[in-house]
Amino acid sequence: MPLPQSDAAPAQPATAPASAPPSAPGATAPPGIRRPLVLAVCCASLFLVSLDNTALNVALPAVQRDLHTSVTGLQWTVDAYLIVLAALLLFSGALGDRIGHRRVFRTGLALFTASSLLCSLAPDAGWLIAFRIVQAVGGSMLNPAAMALLTGVFTGRRERARAIGVWSTVQGVTMAVGPLIGGVLTDAAGWRWIFLLNLPVGLLALALTGRVPEARARHARRPDPAGQVLVMVLLAALVYVIIQAPVTGWTAPPVLACTGAALLALPALLRIEGRRHEPLIELRFFRQPWFTAAVLGAVLAFAAMGGFLFLAALYWQNVRHLSAGEAGLRLLPMAVMTIVCPPLAGRLTAAYGPRPPLLAAGAATALSGLLCAAFHAEAHGPLLITAYALFGIGFGLINAPITHTAISGVPREQVGVASALTATSRQVGNALGVAAIGAVLAVDAPAGGTAAFLRVARPAWWIITACGAGVLLLAWLLVRPPTGAARPDRTAASTA
Repeated sequence: MPLPQSDAAPAQPATAPASAPPSAPGATAPPGIRRPLVLAVCCASLFLVSLDNTALNVALPAVQRDLHTSVTGLQWTVDAYLIVLAALLLFSGALGDRIGHRRVFRTGLALFTASSLLCSLAPDAGWLIAFRIVQAVGGSMLNPAAMALLTGVFTGRRERARAIGVWSTVQGVTMAVGPLIGGVLTDAAGWRWIFLLNLPVGLLALALTGRVPEARARHARRPDPAGQVLVMVLLAALVYVIIQAPVTGWTAPPVLACTGAALLALPALLRIEGRRHEPLIELRFFRQPWFTAAVLGAVLAFAAMGGFLFLAALYWQNVRHLSAGEAGLRLLPMAVMTIVCPPLAGRLTAAYGPRPPLLAAGAATALSGLLCAAFHAEAHGPLLITAYALFGIGFGLINAPITHTAISGVPREQVGVASALTATSRQVGNALGVAAIGAVLAVDAPAGGTAAFLRVARPAWWIITACGAGVLLLAWLLVRPPTGAARPDRTAASTA
């Protein structure tokens, strides 16, 4: 089925609100509003959410040593945050539609900042995981509300596209340099300072939100508590099984209970959401092949990214005994390509549609994993640099075409919902990647140096290879260029 015309709306980033349409509430910006200030405040929230997790990844070995936890504990430190974030993104966007996005934004900012302080004071892994869950609740309120606030102030098509371009650039750069910043902070002052860094940024943004205009949707979606509960049960149970089964065994009572919960939650979710007039998850979107490809592609790409960062942090620090800062520097080939490639992906999507950059992204990611899985790239410096650079190319090319593909097949008033679904799929993929890669390492934790780790890590690299191959296959089978339709919107796609 061909892609419909893509000039319906400008491409929105991964964290668009659950139901804010492109011509968002507050279509006329109030007089006296300093738009750069609004953009800066919204980008500050994105900086907090994006930096926190990527910077923490490189500090995980230091957390492990300081809090005396296992690989499984590290998995939960990352995944507890990601599960809650993914499960609440849609709810937070809908909540902002009802009570006001600025109110939700300020609440989320205060909660995220306060819980960051608590994370920095955590006495053990259990408390750290608990504080990360609270942090995720606040984080889920930030980006959907921020996007709604942006669309309420930047009302013109081109100026909104430029604002979204700045937003997307901040996200890409933050994710790329996060490991380096985390490494430097960990070496200089300790891993707790990764959380303390959030305090000045969060407090400054909170102080400035009083100058941001309120925004509400013209039509707030109805609450869907049943769908929300089932989404949380499904995600938590699935990730628990992936993380704990290799450690406790598949027949352990908690694992069996969570397996049963996941198997019951999925059909119940499909049944309930299919009957609701305004469901939490718009299942009818998945009838369009390109939308299904976008969502599944986001899951696979972010699973690869989450697993890659988790694997690299443990390898360079626990096995090669480098400092956190040195480990961050080893990821520079990936980081540079992650910064360089998004503008290219936007231009390719604008000129030729989403299929070519998606094919290139899948091929680069698969080749990166293959070099490490089959050719032992980690034992050869030049080959490893090539593998890391290829991974950065693959991840750098993926976001613009995924966002474009997701919103191309839906009505204008549903663009926010579609964008929020892809945002959720990104976080789900990230959580599943960390869970799967960590499970592989937890089965046979290496104690014999580099050679032993490379042997154990080989299946993990095959998982990353499979993720890239999956993106490639989805793009080839489900994403088709428009036939008889207008060329893609260059302004929107180039800033995605």
